[in-house]
Amino acid sequence: MSFFVYVLKCNDDTFYTGYTNDLEKRLKIHNGEGETKSSKSAEAKYTRGRRPVILYYSEEINNKSSAMKREYEIKQLTRKQKENLTSSKK
Repeated sequence: MSFFVYVLKCNDDTFYTGYTNDLEKRLKIHNGEGETKSSKSAEAKYTRGRRPVILYYSEEINNKSSAMKREYEIKQLTRKQKENLTSSKK
C-alpha cells in the first residue's frame, strides 16, 4: 500500500502538512466535502477555518513509517524551504 505526504496551501497563505493513503479523499475532507464516520474528527482542525485549501506538494511513499518520518521532516522546514519543495521535487 502506498502513502502520500502532502502540503496544503490554506486560504490564509499558511501551509499544512500531513500524510494519508488516499490523497484525493483526504483533500475533500480537508475542504469539508465527502462522507466520513465523523467528519469533524476526520478533518484537520487547523484547515477547518482556513478553507479552501489547495494541494501544494505531494510525494508517494512506500510505507506508513517512512511517510510519517517524511511528514515530520517537512514540518521542520522553514516556510521558504516549503515554498521551494515544488521546484526540488524528485
